[in-house]
Amino acid sequence: MTSKKSKCSFCGLSREEVQILIAGVTGHICENCAKQANQIVAEEFSVKPQESNSKNKLELKFPKEIKEKLDEYVIGQEEAKKVLSVAVYNHYKRLNSESNDDIEIEKSNVVLIGRTGTGKTLLAKTIAKLLKVPFCIADATVLTQAGYVGEDVESVLSRLLQVADYDVEAAERGIVFIDEIDKIARKDDNPSITRDVSGEGVQQALLKLLEGSEVNVPPQGGRKHPEQKMIQVNTKNILFICGGAFDGIEKLIAQRVNRQTIGFSTTDQIDIDSDSLLQYINATDIKNFGLIPELVGRFPVLSYLDPLDPLALKRILTEPKNSLVKQYEKIFNIDGIKLSFDQKALDFIVTKAIEYKLGARGLRSICEAVLTDAMFELPSSNVKSLKVTEAYAKGRFNKSKMAKLKVA
Repeated sequence: MTSKKSKCSFCGLSREEVQILIAGVTGHICENCAKQANQIVAEEFSVKPQESNSKNKLELKFPKEIKEKLDEYVIGQEEAKKVLSVAVYNHYKRLNSESNDDIEIEKSNVVLIGRTGTGKTLLAKTIAKLLKVPFCIADATVLTQAGYVGEDVESVLSRLLQVADYDVEAAERGIVFIDEIDKIARKDDNPSITRDVSGEGVQQALLKLLEGSEVNVPPQGGRKHPEQKMIQVNTKNILFICGGAFDGIEKLIAQRVNRQTIGFSTTDQIDIDSDSLLQYINATDIKNFGLIPELVGRFPVLSYLDPLDPLALKRILTEPKNSLVKQYEKIFNIDGIKLSFDQKALDFIVTKAIEYKLGARGLRSICEAVLTDAMFELPSSNVKSLKVTEAYAKGRFNKSKMAKLKVA
């Protein structure tokens, strides 16, 4: 029984201020506090175990399934997509394995090499959409050796922590894509006598991240908050994928495969495709380019991206889910304008992209040059359709500043 003087032991409300007051051995609880207590218990015993289970077990996607998804967004580059699909699948398997034997599966970090505009970053971004593990893209060009102006290598993991909402356990099972890895190559093949703060020094600092060790990570990144507490992250289960253009590495490959033979010709000489020397790349080439042997050894998987030919560039314009033609059609459609492209206009755009040697990125620049006037004038006009013909594309492009640039 509860008297009128009784109060809730949790919120302090009296019997008159609540509807129900439940008596216990030494205290009372009202209906509001009972509801809150029930909610806390439900969350503690039902939601949290499910979350932890989802972290412990990842949904496996087979390599063919991963590649099929990549095919929807990335044209060509079959070799790179296959290698990347296998690397990601093996990463999933490695995290899910609960083997009790003495065989420990090591992670296989990946290097993707290809000219600018061939799709290295697009592959990484597309993988990010498919994965249910934390994924971040970092840029190697901003990294410097510890103690110098710029960002320390630990800032790479700061981004991963931010993506994982500062859940350390989730971040330790994530994937990091480091772009422009070739920009930290040392300036020559000899070990530097003086400090190479944005080259060899960064490579040496990256070693501990790639191999797998306990790293103290500033959660807010950089040196702007020196008072912040460091978070310890174990990089043992973090997969690192690196991409770079490695401009000029074809010369090193050509020297190694000895395309220009001296003396008498031999009948057993291997035919080398000079247009795609990257397919013959190996670890020796990236070491000679300027990556230290210790770093090269931590990237057991090496793949390349083919230079884009006219057919591939035209397919990139029209076929992928996020193709440029579809993007521009949507931009115009928002204003109620139907946009269409003539096939010869697309051929003109592709021809100009090849002339400027900018790869798939060049397609966007040329489309902007062709369509800028239309995007400026048509939204405020009564025009409801625009067909881009070859003559229209040539006329608009020749008036643009881009047409005045000298082609290398």
